[in-house]
Amino acid sequence: MNQITHQTRGKEIFDLEIAELERVRTSLGSSFHQAVEHLKEILEKKGKIVVIGIGKSGNVGHKIAATFNSTGSTAVVLNSQNALHGDLGMISDGDAIIALSQSGETTELLDLLPFIKRFDVSVIGITGKAGSTLDLNADITLLTEVSREACPLNLAPTSSSTAMLVMGDALAMVLLESRGFTEDDFSRFHPSGSLGRALLTKVSDIMRCGDQLAVISPENTVQEALSAMSLARSGACIITHKDGSLAGIFTHGDFARSYQEDADIGKEAVNRFMTTSPITLSANSLAAEAVTTIGTHQIDDIVVLDQNDLPVGLIDTQDFAKLKLI
Repeated sequence: MNQITHQTRGKEIFDLEIAELERVRTSLGSSFHQAVEHLKEILEKKGKIVVIGIGKSGNVGHKIAATFNSTGSTAVVLNSQNALHGDLGMISDGDAIIALSQSGETTELLDLLPFIKRFDVSVIGITGKAGSTLDLNADITLLTEVSREACPLNLAPTSSSTAMLVMGDALAMVLLESRGFTEDDFSRFHPSGSLGRALLTKVSDIMRCGDQLAVISPENTVQEALSAMSLARSGACIITHKDGSLAGIFTHGDFARSYQEDADIGKEAVNRFMTTSPITLSANSLAAEAVTTIGTHQIDDIVVLDQNDLPVGLIDTQDFAKLKLI
């Protein structure tokens, strides 16, 4: 196969799995609502989610459990091989079991069900086969039926494992929303890495202020604005009225665009070229919001305001990498 053929075939695999996901999405019914409400009730009563699966379903189960845990829904993975040799001890009355099997007939999983049901637990089955043994023995069933695998031999779990994984993601995300899980909650479980830093850091902690902040008046010239930016080593300066309120922002980008039209703008008042309604954030906002805002608006700088809506700092996108926020 040449390169183009490989790419074409790769896109066909994407298309096939997307089509199968759409099939599962269309079939999503009231059982999904029941599953979310039930899991919410279990967690509110201090129970936990126990995930079990064999083979590829077991691999998917590890990811589903990790997603639950990262969003504040306590989950553990029960190893099927060790379950009958002591690991059943991780199950407690009041837990919810999520059992995964594409065929719904996986022997190792079905052999465990009678022992699991000795506990006062509920079973949510995720399977691709309605009427299967798992379906018939589950309290709630979420069907992930696919018409074919992406494997050209229609053998290797591909479309089916993707559908199962997405079903787990959907459960975790809807449960997150239903429980009122917030960014502050999320940060408690992700204290490390760029995500954790962004969620634990306030805008006031990363903004440029003091000597690093260029502030001038609307009557100052463009040349004075450039000098102020150079002194502060900043790509923008904040323009304020005499009472300290925000008048606008002037950036190197504004200068470059204006200079192309008028090479003599250096002596002109900066208020002719400034942006009068810049994007702003509160100093108490999370740094994560600054990252999102800059990406959404495709800008390089955000003016930071205090509780009285007076400018007190500047967020520069170039600082994100240095602060390891992206």
